[in-house]
Amino acid sequence: MSPKHQGTDETVARILTEALRVHAERGHEGFTMKAVIAATGMSSGSLYHHFGSFDGLAAALYARCMAELLDALLDALDGIAEPRAGVEAVTRAYLRFTRERSDAARFVHASAYAAFLPRHAGVIAAAKAPRVARLTAWTAPHVAAGRVARLSPVMMEMLLIGPVAETARRWLSDPRSADLDEAAAVLPARIWSSLQP
Repeated sequence: MSPKHQGTDETVARILTEALRVHAERGHEGFTMKAVIAATGMSSGSLYHHFGSFDGLAAALYARCMAELLDALLDALDGIAEPRAGVEAVTRAYLRFTRERSDAARFVHASAYAAFLPRHAGVIAAAKAPRVARLTAWTAPHVAAGRVARLSPVMMEMLLIGPVAETARRWLSDPRSADLDEAAAVLPARIWSSLQP
């Protein structure tokens, strides 16, 4: 990697880190180009150079946060061969990520239906697709062997991720509305039950 390219990568990483901090401190309404410029000390021209638009910056931040979430789920599967243990580990990892990286989890959930997502689907897919493929590859032999229900990818995702994503969304909007400790105790076994053949 050339020094210039490395410098660009470092600049992009720094901008994204500051943008996430702005979102964490000011919320979705306070996440503006002006606020990010103030936090980073960058000019609007520099932000446009790296991201094309403020929506491009938001999409890059969404892709990074989503990649971090998926990496946490994949890390939880390391060394796990049994399907029940894997499903339960993924469930707990999602909840742990929500608690420990609430800034990133909040950005993912706050942006889930944002207008910028369709326009920047390529950037998001580049970060998400290889990780989702690894999750799918982990489940495939269990499905083939009849240890996990044969479902469409969408239904598999709804049963595996849907309950924890909704729990996370509620907790992120108001921590009193959902108890992550209770969810970690109850959901893993229930989700595993839903995925049995």
